[in-house]
Amino acid sequence: MSPEPVRRRSHSARQLSIVVPLFNEQATLAELHRRLDAVLLLLGLPSEIVYVDDGSTDGTAAALAELAARDSRVRVIPLTRNYGQTAALAAGFDAAAGAVIVAMDGDLQHAPEEIPKLLNKLAEGYDIVSGWREQRQDNLWTRRIPSRIANWLMARLSGVALHDFGTTFKAYRAPIIKRIALYGDMHRFIPALASWRGARIAEVPIANIVRPQNRSHYGLSRTWRVMADLITVRFLLRYVTRPLHFFGPAGFACLALGMAGGSWVLATKVITGDPVFVEHGPLLLLSVLLIQSGVFLVGLGLLAELLTRIYVDGRHRRIYTVAQPIDLSADVWGRSEPLRPDDAILRQ
Repeated sequence: MSPEPVRRRSHSARQLSIVVPLFNEQATLAELHRRLDAVLLLLGLPSEIVYVDDGSTDGTAAALAELAARDSRVRVIPLTRNYGQTAALAAGFDAAAGAVIVAMDGDLQHAPEEIPKLLNKLAEGYDIVSGWREQRQDNLWTRRIPSRIANWLMARLSGVALHDFGTTFKAYRAPIIKRIALYGDMHRFIPALASWRGARIAEVPIANIVRPQNRSHYGLSRTWRVMADLITVRFLLRYVTRPLHFFGPAGFACLALGMAGGSWVLATKVITGDPVFVEHGPLLLLSVLLIQSGVFLVGLGLLAELLTRIYVDGRHRRIYTVAQPIDLSADVWGRSEPLRPDDAILRQ
């Protein structure tokens, strides 16, 4: 596969970081690096390749040490054990120095030659560009159908119109990705978390390359954890700064139902004089339970609100993200100069 031609820009280039998490990828590492080297040579940009060794037990560590010894662009981040793909990506993002970061898998299912395609789209003014495996070659029943269902759910619940949340082949502007805290299997939901911060997101079709020997060290086998993370993301996007809005309606509904039931039992007792526990015992107990549940939920919401305020105020965290200030002397991103929204990393 030949690299896509690079659209040229007249203004100066900025640095590019390629982040590649690896777990037992000794067999593919040499070819991967050779192809990355060819693409970076074509781009002609100040760049680095950040390899994250996610606790490999084969010869990956030795191969990385050899690459780092002969290529000054290579940075190796060795993790103490296998933490998983999300943690490996987070380590790479933290270590990356580039203004633009491209993440990709190390098992050759992502073609390095398609990196310029992501960068060209990013240069149109987007903050994140995701690959889209439009023509998937995986097994229909075990991969494609479950993936379509999962992607549909993610798009519906997150509000981000992407076709392929599962691929790690994405290009990011560093100020966006470095502000997102990753844990669990959250790397799939980076676009959703970034969209909540106002990021502009696009996708481009990429080739779906069947993995060598049909093996995957980072696959879709953790379905239940992914679904749990999806619920977490949904909660975070809607209620992370206003938890009482989540607990409050349920609590007040329980209170209203409990008080209505209790009032009906009390009115019946006053009017008819029937023994409450004999005639209306179950309803009375249900009313008491509903009132207790309502008080608990409202109290829990208030406690969560208090903890949120302590967290935000105590750490001086902002509940907003600045896109680009007009005052160009302001060092918003902690950089020596501001990052322009249309700053392309492709140079003349």
